[in-house]
Amino acid sequence: MELFIMLAIPGIWSIALIVIAILLLFGGKKIPELMKGFGSGIKEFKKGISDEDKDESKTDKE
Repeated sequence: MELFIMLAIPGIWSIALIVIAILLLFGGKKIPELMKGFGSGIKEFKKGISDEDKDESKTDKE
């Protein structure tokens, strides 16, 4: 019960437990590769959104 209460309130202990779990699951060498992929995914998403806005403004002008 105390573990549930400790995880329910965001704080340093919850963050530390999440970081430890991620390190155990993926290992130290795999995490930079995962972050690089995550960053490039966000970049592509933003590019897609801006391209969609440009296409939308072109159709509005016509």
